[in-house]
Amino acid sequence: MTEDDAEAAERVSDAAFLGVDRRSRRVGDPEPTGRTPEHRAGWLETTRHLVRTDPGGCWVAEDHTGVVGVATSLRRETLWCLATYAVLPDRQGQGIGKPLLAAALDHGRACLRGMLSASTDPRAVRTYHRAGFELHPQMRMTGTVDRSAIPVVEKVRDGSAGDVDLMDSLDRLARGAGHGPDHHLLLRTSQLLVSDTSTGRGYVYVAADGRPVLLAASDRRTATRLLWAALADTTDSVTVAHLTGANQWAIDVGMAAGLELHQEDYLALRGMKPPAPYVHSGTLL
Repeated sequence: MTEDDAEAAERVSDAAFLGVDRRSRRVGDPEPTGRTPEHRAGWLETTRHLVRTDPGGCWVAEDHTGVVGVATSLRRETLWCLATYAVLPDRQGQGIGKPLLAAALDHGRACLRGMLSASTDPRAVRTYHRAGFELHPQMRMTGTVDRSAIPVVEKVRDGSAGDVDLMDSLDRLARGAGHGPDHHLLLRTSQLLVSDTSTGRGYVYVAADGRPVLLAASDRRTATRLLWAALADTTDSVTVAHLTGANQWAIDVGMAAGLELHQEDYLALRGMKPPAPYVHSGTLL
């Protein structure tokens, strides 16, 4: 894959995941839609970043019509992560996805751990299970924060590039590997909040819409403080996604804030347990 392939790959990814959302839609759920222009821009920036940092982990499949499949992955220290894996809906089941995933997996052949966020597509889930990944159900919390429930949040400050070493150490504690160059991408696209005290350390990236993007902490108390700090600035509906059962502290915060809990998809892991206290980003894990 090259950076020039990013727009075609985004269209493949958007169509594939929209198809999954439509097939898995529950009665009463809103009609799924494609990515907004803002989400599309973010996807393109992240994917081009991965092509630059991990050219050996990013692949496309194409024929005379153009790009029909995409797989992007990253290797950080001893951890391999699958960021995106998708095939056009009308081309699925034709043997396109298998070599794409094999090429991406080969990028992480020397890694001790593996991590990916899987949709509810039964075929994809079966593929990951066959590849040796354990499947852990994920949840998400959505709604408008009850402002009266927000506690006084102290010992949280704005972060900067000077906090990357601190954040990488927390990443290693939670998932066995730092995010390295991914922090510089996240610093450009999100607000960073940091808590660094004698009793605990942690950080959270917050999107422009108030959504927590990535959170890691040394302990649950610090993680709870940071999640409240992120939610305190939201005024509209917010989503806290990618919550595993290992992160009950986050569910406690969401329930106290008046958010609704929903089952979502799976965190697939190989050679590791669900990270905690930790809320992964979905793409950069």
